[in-house]
Amino acid sequence: MSAADETRTEVLCQRGDVPDGEARRFDVEGHRIALARIGDDYYAIGDRCSHQNYSLADGWVWPDECALECPQHSSSFDLRTGKPNCFPATQPVPVYEIRISGDDVAVVLP
Repeated sequence: MSAADETRTEVLCQRGDVPDGEARRFDVEGHRIALARIGDDYYAIGDRCSHQNYSLADGWVWPDECALECPQHSSSFDLRTGKPNCFPATQPVPVYEIRISGDDVAVVLP
């Protein structure tokens, strides 16, 4: 396996640490991550809005759209793809794979 193929998994929190319909910010090994929860599903995207670098974890989770809205200028990002759903953001944010093991919620880092 090449160095480019290597990944590592880091535990962010326990299942109950992020309330349903909310997001929290985690800083892990140089990655700023917004972890959002919708029901029993967890999503991790880059926490910096691609429009003006605001924390997405401070925004609003939209369960029906599976999106996270930036609190500053109302751009929202698809939690599954990281793509912006509306202006002013035009660039996607990174998406991270989530792994659940028991009560641990972990993120896969590149």
